[in-house]
Amino acid sequence: MSASQETSAPSEQPEQPEQPEQESAGARPAAASRPGRRGAYRALAVALLGGAVGAALALIASGQTWSESTASFAQGTVPVHASGGDVTGLPSALALVGLAALVAVFAVRRAGRLVVAGLLTLCGAGVVASALAGSRDTAALTEEAAKTSGLADSGIGTLDVTAWPYLSAAGGLLLVLAGVLALRYARVWPSMSGSARYERTPLRQRAARQQRIDPDRPEDLWKALDRGEDPTTGTA
Repeated sequence: MSASQETSAPSEQPEQPEQPEQESAGARPAAASRPGRRGAYRALAVALLGGAVGAALALIASGQTWSESTASFAQGTVPVHASGGDVTGLPSALALVGLAALVAVFAVRRAGRLVVAGLLTLCGAGVVASALAGSRDTAALTEEAAKTSGLADSGIGTLDVTAWPYLSAAGGLLLVLAGVLALRYARVWPSMSGSARYERTPLRQRAARQQRIDPDRPEDLWKALDRGEDPTTGTA
């Protein structure tokens, strides 16, 4: 073997292992982004489910009995009760606003999403606060006792609180969770405003479609009519 062949053989070997390293380095960011994207879409599912269930809980609870007691009538007592709507209308109203904000998260983009997500979080916190405050409110029961007994200053007995105001508060917590997830992940969630389904076709694309009509092909003429275009335009 000649000296020139011996010196040329080692020079070809060091360049071979560099290619897999470059490929693996380029594949790492893509592989690392997949778990983050999966987590964002998982958070999206939790936010939608939690927000919908939370708003439903607050709305259903507003029509249920929140507190019960007794009112003095003649020489005895009669039972009185107050529903969530009688005690306070804030939880149901804020739940509706929060549900609308949850839907609006997907209708806006960029900074608008942060504003709507913040509104959703505040609505959930408002539901929690108003529901817990309403569980200790006796004004609705006192008014109901006055109507029942016919006495303006009729008192009530021991206050019994049902589980419904606390279920309403739990619904508010779910709305807060949905709002926090929206604040954290909304920037990577899909948007209706960014979908081609909700965007108008540019005028240039429409002109290009009209120019591609072949008058010798009947199917092109029918497709143009279905799109509301004039098939005779641009066929000359």
